Order: sequence, then structure tokens, then C-alpha cells
Amino acid sequence: MSRLPPDGPGLIRGETGTQRLLGYVLDVRGGQGGSARCHMEITDDHTNRHGVLHGGITTSILDNAMGATASLTVDGSGTAPFLTVSMTVNFMAPAHSGQLLIATGRKTGGGRSTLFVEGDLEADDGTRIATASGVFRKVPTHRLEGR
Repeated sequence: MSRLPPDGPGLIRGETGTQRLLGYVLDVRGGQGGSARCHMEITDDHTNRHGVLHGGITTSILDNAMGATASLTVDGSGTAPFLTVSMTVNFMAPAHSGQLLIATGRKTGGGRSTLFVEGDLEADDGTRIATASGVFRKVPTHRLEGR
């Protein structure tokens, strides 16, 4: 039985190829100006040769939570496009198959188009798995034409 949040307003499932591949749920229930979260149950498919969560997947989950947090600064749906300009991840503890992870973004500064966002990835037992900081830029409207 899945421990991911049940369907409902503010929960985004299967929107992107990455989201479908990794199986996380994007939670934008924080609304405009709030924090976004990614919820994911780790399976053996997410682990590296050492049997722990792969660092690239850790980074991807944090990037999605942080990018959606940036999006919530301009759009309550959390779907306004932002691009990751730079991102640093600090790996703090291993995560294992069977654990539920929650990545949470938090805006820390910036202006109208470029934002600074931090992220935390924690396991359901409270263990901090990783932290991140990044710079995110809003995609200009003229670049979205014809999409």
C-alpha cells in the first residue's frame, strides 16, 4: 500500500516524464508564496550499487521541490516555469528502499525573475538525507510562445 498522499487539489502526479519515471508526487498545497514538497517512496529501482538512494535521484527530487517553490512565488498552481541556474547539494545520510522521502523547498531571497531557494530532503523517520541551495530563473513569457 502506498504511503504517498492521496489524490486531491494541489497534488500533481505524472505531469512530466521525470515525475512518471521516478514516481514522486508534487505537493503545491502551500499555495502562492508557500513551499512546495515532493513525496517519494524509495524502491530498489532508485538505489545505486551500494543499495542506497542514488545521488542523482536525490538531486532531482530536491530540484523539483525547489523549482516548484520558486513557481509558487508567482502562481498559486505551482506550474509557472522556472529554470535551475545553479544548485549545490550536500549529502548527509543514506536513504534505503522502503523509506518515504519528503523534499521541501523554501525561498530565501531574490527579485522578480531570479530567486534563491533552499531545500531539505528528509526520510519519514526524521533523518535529514540531504540539503540544497539553488538559483532559479523565471522563464520569460516570450520564450513560452509556441510550446
